[in-house]
Amino acid sequence: MSDVAAIEKFVKQFQSLKDEIAKVIIGQDQVVNEILISIFSGGHSLLIGVPGLAKTLMVNTIAQALGLDFKRIQFTPDLMPSDILGSEILDEDRHFKFIKGPIFSNIILADEINRTPPKTQAALLEAMQERAVTVAGHHYKLSLPYFVLATQNPIEQEGTYPLPEAQLDRFMFAINLDYPTFKEEVEVVKATTNDAPAKVSALFSAQEIVDIQHLIRRIPVADNVIEYAVAMVGKTRPNTKAAADLVKTYVDWGAGPRASQNLILAAKTHAAIQGKFSPDIEDVQAVAQGILLHRIIKNYKAEAEGISEEQIIKSLF
Repeated sequence: MSDVAAIEKFVKQFQSLKDEIAKVIIGQDQVVNEILISIFSGGHSLLIGVPGLAKTLMVNTIAQALGLDFKRIQFTPDLMPSDILGSEILDEDRHFKFIKGPIFSNIILADEINRTPPKTQAALLEAMQERAVTVAGHHYKLSLPYFVLATQNPIEQEGTYPLPEAQLDRFMFAINLDYPTFKEEVEVVKATTNDAPAKVSALFSAQEIVDIQHLIRRIPVADNVIEYAVAMVGKTRPNTKAAADLVKTYVDWGAGPRASQNLILAAKTHAAIQGKFSPDIEDVQAVAQGILLHRIIKNYKAEAEGISEEQIIKSLF
């Protein structure tokens, strides 16, 4: 099958996937879109929202619709790296045997990732970046596709360990999850208080998703679009000539080169789901907020004057 035919097929598959997810997840269209763009681009996502907004249900439903294995890890202050990665035990024959941890799955929900100490947070780093883990000197490859969706509660900060910038940068998207609208909440209550749960069918195989990820990477991009993405990221860096005015005033640190790479990859996927064979500047702008949101570190002046990351990102267009 040619790449053109593969993209045309992907457009139909993506719409079917959205329809399947909508059987269970009401509203949250932009959130679902960004999670799926992240998966098909080969990235990871950080979901920021208060408890009770169906974060676990959302990722479980997406995993079912994609036909992938799903594991949920509840991050707590006493969680150890071995609880995630697995550990070696001595079997009956007195040989060491490796027991795989929950990280060995296609989709990982790292629930409340900021509640666990940095040592355990770091256990995810190699898995997220290399798609592999090292335990007791042995290297283990993870099954592809591999996707981490971490969640954070933005309200409670007591007893939490904020993610370091190096780990935040590993996430392609940071996605803010808001309360549903009144109409959506009415639909949620109707759907979840009866005895007829919706069933979700698997529409993909793991290999199909890996093939789509390779297809996305083969999509050509015009030089002017790449230059636009790189220039946009450059504007987030204070103390440089290219810095935007709001950035010079309100930002301590800007985004690194990984942001430019993610902008282009996500723009390719965004273009593909629209049936386009190459992304344009509008595709870059459509994915920019989620990609830059967690890579811009505001200064005390921005906090004092109530300037949000969203306002700073909009000024970059």
